[in-house]
Amino acid sequence: MINKNRLIQTFRDLIAIDCLSLQERQMADHLIALFTKLGMTINEDDAGQKLGGNTGNLHAYLPGDLSLPPILFSCHIDTVGPGLGKQAVVHPDGKITSNGDTILGADDFSGVAAILEAIQTLKESSKPHRPIEILFSVAEEIYCRGIGVFDMSVLKSKEAYVLDLAGPVGSAASSAPEIVIFKIKITGRPAHAGFAPQEGIHSIRAAAMAISRMELGHVGADMTVNVGVIEGGSAGNVVPEFCTVKGELRGFNPSEVEEQLKKIYALFEASAKELGATVETQEERVSVAYEIDQTHSAIMRFKAACEQIGVPFSLAPTHGLSDFNALHDYGLRGLTIANAMEKCHSTEEYTTVSELERIANLTLALMSDNKAYSR
Repeated sequence: MINKNRLIQTFRDLIAIDCLSLQERQMADHLIALFTKLGMTINEDDAGQKLGGNTGNLHAYLPGDLSLPPILFSCHIDTVGPGLGKQAVVHPDGKITSNGDTILGADDFSGVAAILEAIQTLKESSKPHRPIEILFSVAEEIYCRGIGVFDMSVLKSKEAYVLDLAGPVGSAASSAPEIVIFKIKITGRPAHAGFAPQEGIHSIRAAAMAISRMELGHVGADMTVNVGVIEGGSAGNVVPEFCTVKGELRGFNPSEVEEQLKKIYALFEASAKELGATVETQEERVSVAYEIDQTHSAIMRFKAACEQIGVPFSLAPTHGLSDFNALHDYGLRGLTIANAMEKCHSTEEYTTVSELERIANLTLALMSDNKAYSR
């Protein structure tokens, strides 16, 4: 079993390190020192240089029983804001929060702490285990940019568990949506808003007309649509020439996503035409939808590990994006698993001592599993 006190101290030490996206240097140095102390070599790539940050992705490999295939365990080492000066406050009832002024950072350091504790427990016990591969990514919170520049060819594993999901330990996501970011630029004609507004073509009005006709939020059972940014205009007394609208779609059916995207563009084209404006569109597919076969060995192993430590096993779709999307796209199979974090991306984020223990023990069970699972 894991060492609870050491686990909590490791978690608190990690939380105390500032590591906003693209500024993960101090965290990486801390982790490199910890892995060195464990007798493991951890390699850093050039993601920082490519992304304009100060830190690369970290990759490590722990040899094990070579008759078993290796398994990858992955977390990200960046956080969202407000994330400077974080402190983990352990309350008498076992709840762990920040001091209320920042996020906690359990997203994703409950997972990092669990991986570190599981590896240290394996080394201390000399318990047999399969080869273990570790990947700690940077810049995950900004649409997984860190893993997007990682050289996947260095990976030895064909299966992966990404510890990066809210919910009770024992739950996991076996499917995730396609995510498309769209950007629509409307071009009108400027004019003095006081003397000759009739000579202008109001780009913001065209955008507003289109947005008012859009379906936002849940669209059907398996899709969400959002407009998150509107930028335009130059001054209060000028009919705005330009307006840019940014948003995203998430959906599990790629053809339905494509059809919805066409509908959105058609609404903007119609509104622009009505006023005499023009439209330009851009889009970026951030992730491809996936679904893991329920009989896959990665799922069977996860279920067995949940049973071993006595936590309920459950699978559900996620509408979120994690590094597993990129790993799956490369050819790995596995799960994004819940890792003791709740109310993420807010100052109300929390975890508990008991859930941290569970995710550490579950990670240990997955690492030390030596069974073969038929598909």
